[in-house]
Amino acid sequence: MGTVALPEMKRYNYDRALSTGAVAIGGTLGVVIPPSVVLIIIAVQTEQSITKLFLANIIPGIVLTALLLATVFFMTFRNPALGPPGTRTSWREKILSLTGVIEALALFSLVIGGLYAGWFTPTQAGAAGSFGALVIGFARRSLTLKGLQQAIGETLRTSAMVVLLITGAVLFGRFLTVTRLPFDLAEWATGLPIPPVGILGVVLLIYLIGGALMDALGFLVVTIPIFFPLATALGYDPIWFTVVLTLVTTMGAVTPPVGVNVYIVSGLAPDVPIQTIFRGVLIFLVAYLIVLVLLMIFPQLALVLPNSLL
Repeated sequence: MGTVALPEMKRYNYDRALSTGAVAIGGTLGVVIPPSVVLIIIAVQTEQSITKLFLANIIPGIVLTALLLATVFFMTFRNPALGPPGTRTSWREKILSLTGVIEALALFSLVIGGLYAGWFTPTQAGAAGSFGALVIGFARRSLTLKGLQQAIGETLRTSAMVVLLITGAVLFGRFLTVTRLPFDLAEWATGLPIPPVGILGVVLLIYLIGGALMDALGFLVVTIPIFFPLATALGYDPIWFTVVLTLVTTMGAVTPPVGVNVYIVSGLAPDVPIQTIFRGVLIFLVAYLIVLVLLMIFPQLALVLPNSLL
């Protein structure tokens, strides 16, 4: 997305901090909004329903996206020079430009809708999504043999990485179970003379710092076997806790000193200083904090869909 969006925003003289910050923070939405590889790995580790975790993240993901859009609107409304208006287009041109988006939404609806309706298992839903993407590519005559080979190669690399991560996570989880470290930690934490919300705050701070220092997926894989039993022992709903953890750790992907997404964007826009990108990201973190506060006050934001639809 960065290779497409950044040159266009540069061509229209968008503020570099705003444009690079928006792309960096937008890259975190792929972890929060399903289908998400991170959610699948957490579900396997904690033996939760993948479908329930996908449903639980829909409303928080929509709220987060709306707040990020509102942040851009607020900044450009207050200072139009940050995002100069482009050439006006007619409604017909706007509707015609949505053709590719409509196809992507239809494919997304097929995969997620099929999971919810019980038509597919998660594996079958992935196969249906792949087949749908092939059909769209051939129908639009945009899928070449070289492109197909590249897509297969990238899929194999990603799949191998995910399988290796899951294997390591399961082995690490079994090791921790044998040592009883998670259970001892849970017993120690529940015995602390502070309320459960205080313990939760410490855990979330650890995830925020950890996500800033290393890859969010890797950090979650290592720490879930330790902190997940602790959260359940404190009485927190496992689905709600997973949603909160995902949001907090994802924030770490755009915060210094090692904001992975920021460095990726820096590689796509080498003419923009790294500190400028971090500065552009900071204002967007307010949206994440608002969603976290809303989840603390209204846990049903994450629980209403999985509890009512399944």
